[in-house]
Amino acid sequence: METYLLDWANLLLRWLHVIVAIAWIGSSFYFVFLDSNLEPPKADDLKKKGVDGAIWSVHGGGFYNAHKYMVAPQGGAIDSKLHWFYWESYWTWMSGFALFVVLYLWNASIFLVDKNVFDWSPVAAGFTAVGFLVGFWLIYDTICRVFGFRQNGDRIVGALILVVVAIAAWLACHLFAGRAAFLIVGAMIATSMSANVFFWIIPGQRKVVAAMTSGQPYDPAEFAIYGKRGKQRSVHNTYFTLPVIVAMLSNHYSFLYSDAHRWVVLFVLMLAGALIRQFFVARHAWHLGKARHPWPYAAVGVLLLIGLMAWMKPAPEAPAAAAPATVDYAQIRPILEQRCYLCHGEAVQQKGLRFDSEEQAKTHAQLIYQQVVVQKLMPLGNATQMTEAERGMVKRWFEGGAK
Repeated sequence: METYLLDWANLLLRWLHVIVAIAWIGSSFYFVFLDSNLEPPKADDLKKKGVDGAIWSVHGGGFYNAHKYMVAPQGGAIDSKLHWFYWESYWTWMSGFALFVVLYLWNASIFLVDKNVFDWSPVAAGFTAVGFLVGFWLIYDTICRVFGFRQNGDRIVGALILVVVAIAAWLACHLFAGRAAFLIVGAMIATSMSANVFFWIIPGQRKVVAAMTSGQPYDPAEFAIYGKRGKQRSVHNTYFTLPVIVAMLSNHYSFLYSDAHRWVVLFVLMLAGALIRQFFVARHAWHLGKARHPWPYAAVGVLLLIGLMAWMKPAPEAPAAAAPATVDYAQIRPILEQRCYLCHGEAVQQKGLRFDSEEQAKTHAQLIYQQVVVQKLMPLGNATQMTEAERGMVKRWFEGGAK
């Protein structure tokens, strides 16, 4: 019953997480596009009101005319509903962290700990995983505070964050099971994205709105720093988006997190994602003649991915002449008994699956082949140390008709 309820929690939390993440990423992408495509208004009345940029757009049969004010309308007030964009961010983090608790922290001995990587207790692994989330935010936030508004601050901040992410990827891949390591590095960046909204973007905007609606005179220049800082952190979030997404998707592809140099794989994937995102951001400005063509960003990102694919190319399989041409159940039963019965035997039937009889194994042959041979997701974290030779036996058993 516990496994059944955890499966439902996993499904519903994952569903919620994807829905709110789509909403957050969609609004983030839209406003980055908007900022990059705004043009100075031509009408004098708009200039007098303090309009910094404007754009016409068409969607769904309607026309929209958006105006951007750096601080607040001059000589006027907000005369309609003010919509705040923050719950998408908060719910994305809360649902993601809840999913992390249910799947990884609750089963730390299976999902976080790989004794071939680092032999430690599940409790220590769990606390350290959470420490990655908090620690990265503190380091990243300090970097932004110290260097964010200096000359060439954006470049300095970007370079330092790359170094920190590389160190975190290396450390995570030397402490946790590969699948968990990728997810933890993605989660620590995602945590900083939501923390940017919670600690900096929204509080700054609230102070500006409070001044605007107080009825008291105020100096817009005094509040300009909130807009600059909010814009800075918002831009960081858009660059973080694709690296986070690829880290979250990686848990479906064991060839990524099983590689001997998996921390390099993770870092290169994230770097390529950030560069490709930069291409799309800069492309908007290029269309308006505000910047050079951004194709080098996309080119470098794609070349990194192609280079990674070539570097990770699997070595030719060793000749299988010594192995039996066909394999029957009697030959793979000792493998299932040693590697699989712990979770799928008489005592325990995880996911309601049991492989300790010939009939059951044949019924679920397709699933066994998919999880053990193709995706190599089972045994979980390879806790029972299934060898490649044993996976090869299961492969020949299935391809021979699961006899």
